[in-house]
Amino acid sequence: MSTTPRTGLPLLVAGQSQKEVTHNEALAVADALLMPVVQEANPATVPNSPAAGQCWIVGSSPTGAWQGHAHAIACWTDGGWRFVSPFNGFRVWSITDGMYILFDGAAWVTGIANASVYHVDGIRVVSARQAAIAGPTGGSVIDSETRIAVNAILAALRSHGLIAV
Repeated sequence: MSTTPRTGLPLLVAGQSQKEVTHNEALAVADALLMPVVQEANPATVPNSPAAGQCWIVGSSPTGAWQGHAHAIACWTDGGWRFVSPFNGFRVWSITDGMYILFDGAAWVTGIANASVYHVDGIRVVSARQAAIAGPTGGSVIDSETRIAVNAILAALRSHGLIAV
């Protein structure tokens, strides 16, 4: 059977009888891939009573009904399990984790967000890391409260990775 190169959707073949079977299979897989959401990543066991449409990320050493489908997205349908192999850059929302999980080409990575700039409500709040800022030192007259406040600000900025250490 011919399939699409990226997601493995089955393609119709000229002169094929019962085209609806191939078409419905493609729709079942496409349904799982449109705005993909998984219940959980790497569950210890295959779910016992999944509802139609629920999906999971299969772990690296699957057993039972998921054996042979490491790292795949497993989706329960009325016709049983459907598996979609991820590709580099494939991203799903995990209900359990409350965040996106990204397939990096070898494994699923949770909670990583790569960007050069972040905006909140249209306002730039984080951008590239800035150069180190020296803390206050020396001097014959210094306000100790100011020194404490400035050092606390610098420590916070450093701990968030916004300025170099």
